[in-house]
Amino acid sequence: MLRQRLLAARKNDEGFTLIELLIVVVVIGILAGITIFGVDAFKNDGKSAVCKSDLKNAQIAVQAFYAKNSFTYPTTIDQLVKGGYLQSTPGTTLAIAADGTVTANGTAGC
Repeated sequence: MLRQRLLAARKNDEGFTLIELLIVVVVIGILAGITIFGVDAFKNDGKSAVCKSDLKNAQIAVQAFYAKNSFTYPTTIDQLVKGGYLQSTPGTTLAIAADGTVTANGTAGC
């Protein structure tokens, strides 16, 4: 008797209702929104790390250039690349001051 009731109940069960499907879509949308904002924060952290790395590499290259070239500082990043002190022009906009100070995007930090 119980078995017959369960079989009858299963025959009437035809799938999800529209409300259930809408709830699932809303939950997936909320999770996707949270993920997008979380990834954006990591992207900004990555850009900052690249900037700091480029700045530090350029500072080391300037000191190496200074030591090897009769204690004169390079005037451009291209001098460091052509001299073999840097492998390529960094992705960050860097500038070298007359005293050898390297700045990124107009500031000493990133």
